Amino acid sequence: MLTLAADIEVLARFGRALADPIRCRILLALREVPAHPADLADALEISRTRLSNHLACLRDCGLVVAVPVGRRTRYELADERLGHALDDLRTAVVAVEADKSCADADEKGCC
Repeated sequence: MLTLAADIEVLARFGRALADPIRCRILLALREVPAHPADLADALEISRTRLSNHLACLRDCGLVVAVPVGRRTRYELADERLGHALDDLRTAVVAVEADKSCADADEKGCC
């Protein structure tokens, strides 16, 4: 069983990873299929250097792994359950957005 501190650290790492739109796009792409960095950079229309920095962050957070394939490296989600978690988060966020609880949400950006 995880301790409260360990639970918080896991959630904080996940939050850091999701805090950047490019990292979100990478995770969603890898949710569909593992990919080589060059293919990911092309699909996401970002430079390979920028992609490399984001992949390093995702590796450090423990969300993706690098798998050697011959002379190349393929990236994939570290655990298939992450794909399910991403799906759950996406649907939860959509549900929250559809049910804004305060009348001034658009003006204040609070809900």
